[in-house]
Amino acid sequence: MLGECPQLETRTEWGVWKPWGGHRLWVAPEVMPQTYALDDAPIGCAPAGELGCRLEQPPDRSGIQKTLAVELARSGSHVTLTHTLTNRSAQGREMAAWALTIMNGGGTALVPFAPFRRHDEALAPAQPLVRWHYTDFADPRWALRERLLRLRCDALLSQPQKAGLLNVQGWCAYARQGELFIKQFPCTAGAPYPDFNCNNEFFTAGSFIETESLGPLATVEPGESLTHVERWSLHRVALSERGDAEVIDQVQKLLA
Repeated sequence: MLGECPQLETRTEWGVWKPWGGHRLWVAPEVMPQTYALDDAPIGCAPAGELGCRLEQPPDRSGIQKTLAVELARSGSHVTLTHTLTNRSAQGREMAAWALTIMNGGGTALVPFAPFRRHDEALAPAQPLVRWHYTDFADPRWALRERLLRLRCDALLSQPQKAGLLNVQGWCAYARQGELFIKQFPCTAGAPYPDFNCNNEFFTAGSFIETESLGPLATVEPGESLTHVERWSLHRVALSERGDAEVIDQVQKLLA
């Protein structure tokens, strides 16, 4: 399910940054060049319990140290990932943990909207849906429906597309070739999130797609840390062409 993209690179004043693929920990909000501080030097790796490991990067050029703890469940396909950002610079910084997973092409991201309620039941808005300057919801890769946002990955369409939302349901999924990858993450009521209050974002450009979750914004003083937890699972179930209600019902059963 995880994708590799060694051909991609972003040139910055600090050097050439490469996403490589798989999963990474970034710092939100996205700014240049701090977010793109080079992060592909050797890292520390140590066991963490019977079924886990701890990966630790030296502080990058922006003064942030990144740590990722990965723990497998004793059975099944569940994985818990604990992301930690530590401020090793000399001054406080407002930031949020940003967990990005590059998925292999040929699939569809599935994102639940807040539950539908009739106009006479709820007058207040349900949630923000955020676009970027280059977002085009007329692009055929997007499908905005009553209960789900869908973003399809298409190798023949290289124009970038991105959107984000405050995902109060706390999960998103990626369906590909009869398998379903589910990512769970918290949504803290009332907490400020980056990017007009998004805790879940999606990006695609050509043959890969990113499923991203974000933690709340916080001011992290020198020597302090913040953490953000994701829980993954992988299932043999084909859902990409099914209706919204069936998708949501199936995912909720899997999460239960």
